[in-house]
Amino acid sequence: MKKFFLLSVFTLGLMLMARVADAQVHFYVNVEPPIPVYVHPVAPSPAHVWVGDEFVWVNGAYVHHPGYWTVPPRGYHVWVPGHWKREGGRGSYWIPGHWRR
Repeated sequence: MKKFFLLSVFTLGLMLMARVADAQVHFYVNVEPPIPVYVHPVAPSPAHVWVGDEFVWVNGAYVHHPGYWTVPPRGYHVWVPGHWKREGGRGSYWIPGHWRR
């Protein structure tokens, strides 16, 4: 019985930690940084998908990362681009791009 209780507590702890890890932190800005305009290169092969520009929070500011060609992970086919989301009086934050099946 004691082993079952300890295993239950351990499992519950893991579930809570996973839930906290899923929580998304938003970094708000009043002015969205501009996305540089450029022409992306030709795809290296028909299997490649363009992963668009992203913004990453580094040392208190969003830093631009240019797009690139890549082969999608197995089982995924479409890259959903990241975008800015405005939230009330708090400002805007970046929602990262992600793969979709």
